[in-house]
Amino acid sequence: MPSIDIPGQPLPKVPLSMGYRAGNLLFVSGQVASDANGEIFIGDFTQEVERTLDNVEAVLTAGGATWKDVARVGVFLSNSLLFGPFNEVYAKRLGDHRPARSAIIVNFGHPNVRVEVEATAVLSDDDHSRQDG
Repeated sequence: MPSIDIPGQPLPKVPLSMGYRAGNLLFVSGQVASDANGEIFIGDFTQEVERTLDNVEAVLTAGGATWKDVARVGVFLSNSLLFGPFNEVYAKRLGDHRPARSAIIVNFGHPNVRVEVEATAVLSDDDHSRQDG
């Protein structure tokens, strides 16, 4: 079961998995602030970040991981002025856990997307055997 999808949510409209399990690594595809119907959230940036991180967490959970298992995070922002507000929400969500992270300014193809987050988690051998068995 290497491909990970979120129960109750439709499959992505593009050719990718929400997450992918390879050995003891779980790769979470870039998530944005969309709901179960794929509708993009429009509103307060703090809420957009919260919903984006909720979607990352949903894929982590579906793959048998938590934020504590995350070793690397990739962040994409539409504007450098969003670093501060993003970091406030991110720091509250992850607490003392500080995975490696990069942040890049991009021009999203959707005018209402301002943040996207991807992650890589490392799972124990016990977690791997439970997922595959």
